[in-house]
Amino acid sequence: MKFVRYIMKNAALASVPKHIDHFSKFSPSPLSMKQFLDFGSINACEKTSFTFLRQELPVRLSNIMKEINLLPNKLLTTPSVQTVQSWYIQSLMEILEFLDKNPDDKVLGEFVEALVTIRNRHNDVVPTMAQGIIEYKEAFPQDQVTNQNIQYFLDRLYMSRISIRMLINQHTLVFDGTLNPVHPNTIGSIDPHCEVGDVVRDAFHSAKTLCDQYYLRSPDLILQEMCRTKKNLPISIVYVPSHLYHMLFELFKNAMRATIETHDHSSTLPPVEVMVALGAEDLSIKMSDKGGGVPFRRIDNLFSYMFSTAPAPRRGERARPPLAGFGYGLPISRLYAQYFQGDLQLYSMEGHGTDAVIYLKALSTDSVERLPVYNKTALKNYKVSLEVDDWCVPSREPLDLSVHKGPK
Repeated sequence: MKFVRYIMKNAALASVPKHIDHFSKFSPSPLSMKQFLDFGSINACEKTSFTFLRQELPVRLSNIMKEINLLPNKLLTTPSVQTVQSWYIQSLMEILEFLDKNPDDKVLGEFVEALVTIRNRHNDVVPTMAQGIIEYKEAFPQDQVTNQNIQYFLDRLYMSRISIRMLINQHTLVFDGTLNPVHPNTIGSIDPHCEVGDVVRDAFHSAKTLCDQYYLRSPDLILQEMCRTKKNLPISIVYVPSHLYHMLFELFKNAMRATIETHDHSSTLPPVEVMVALGAEDLSIKMSDKGGGVPFRRIDNLFSYMFSTAPAPRRGERARPPLAGFGYGLPISRLYAQYFQGDLQLYSMEGHGTDAVIYLKALSTDSVERLPVYNKTALKNYKVSLEVDDWCVPSREPLDLSVHKGPK
């Protein structure tokens, strides 16, 4: 029997490239927040969800798996990247087992178990991929074109991962028959009345606890809300609280760290100010600190996976906050904002402080998934070559004019 299972497993592995080629020919089907909400609250049917996911998940997995193979060979051969690739292959194989199955109660139960297994398997995709980047950077010299390709790919890989986890969470949470005791009104992972101020305060207190542990003090919070149509009422939208919390927690950590390090010798700390504003189209959250700001030329680095201001940790280290040192906090927070057609932008004044603004869609009908698609346009982005700039390019570091002084 072991030999038979071995033969069947190898036959399945051999057919994986064929399945990837097949499913990558289809574009993912983006869903709006309203569709997620309506399906979970009004038209919740486990068989319908099963039928959709067993087709949609292979499409989303295959589209991004085609792009993994476009990465530089030097990066592909790192042990960490090969591990991530093996996880995606295994997950695809497990989903494909349900393609021809009849959705009876037994199969539906097995499907939920498979989805939970896949979700847990991919829990460490971000730090494992980050470790692969570190292995690559330590072994090979850097070049701008390769770095651009890696940045482009990782944005798409992590966005795809966010979307796959969203689908899996909605199915498993809606159909497991239990209520979330912390958020009993949520539909899956979506809160139809997500009070933004509450999430801001939750994220602030978590970051404050972390800050107090490291620095033994922390700045206060000043929170204001502005909505002309609903004065004196808490601002709420249809959103995924965990996504919003992730973004805010990362921004609070950065703001607190900058504030404390800038005012290290001061007995008092300026507060971190947050303004929440709801308009007809946008829900905007502005976080302002007086942490000294960042030079304009370095803003782009803050969203780069190839750049970090902290020493690089190794996987498995538990003594530091999650992802500290990988430099992935801001770029992934921006992806969470962009996932439902929003954005995260930084506006910094060196010598003063930084404003971070999260833009979200105010209407659930406008909050539609932003998904990567493998096509000719994507392929071109991996074939970009470094061309000579048609503008004068200054040095990235300030010029030392002392070396150019003439003789006296």
